[in-house]
Amino acid sequence: MSEPAAPPDHLGHRKRLRGRLLQAGGGALADYELLEMLLFAASARADTKPLAKALLRRFGSFGAVLAAEPARLKEVEGVGEAAVAALKVVQESARRLLLEEVSEQPVLSSWDKLLAYCRAQLAHETVENFHVLFLDRKNRLIADERQQRGTVDHTPAYPREVVKRALDLGASALILVHNHPSGDPTPSTADVTLTRDIKLVAEKLGIALHDHLVIGRAGHSSLRSLGLI
Repeated sequence: MSEPAAPPDHLGHRKRLRGRLLQAGGGALADYELLEMLLFAASARADTKPLAKALLRRFGSFGAVLAAEPARLKEVEGVGEAAVAALKVVQESARRLLLEEVSEQPVLSSWDKLLAYCRAQLAHETVENFHVLFLDRKNRLIADERQQRGTVDHTPAYPREVVKRALDLGASALILVHNHPSGDPTPSTADVTLTRDIKLVAEKLGIALHDHLVIGRAGHSSLRSLGLI
């Protein structure tokens, strides 16, 4: 009578990864190992290490993999609907966790948390997105809304629409946020002009503009800190 076949080696590898995670925490795992574990949910028994490494080669970093558009993820051989869903669940979970932290206290007194949230939301986007954070009288977050989605180097935005939405929400203050897909967060002349136009319209209606943040993979810029508003 023949002996039962031994389980594939990668199943033992999965068990060892889980053990390391539970015993030593996530910091003990490399980026590709975290991706492997995320992909377990999409492939119950397959070896996910090659796919994890392929994703990192294609997109360059753990964060960029999570932020990649579903259509681009599917360009990597072996990535299907289940893998995309597993990655997007983690991306959205991280965003909501950071948003919850930002929402717990006045935004101006938790600036580092706000920046972490904005970076998670926008740093790896491949086109420009223009967001507005609407704040109440105590500078607590009412809403974060994407007003426009543009191209690789331009996002149209309209001051009157921004201010109208602030009035609809009963907001007393605004923080503008957009990303530069190039990775360089240096504000452009158009960024400065738009900021000043929105500030002018908002202040006439008693709405303060606290800042305009430009997010890039290399960091961020604050137009207020730069003295541009």
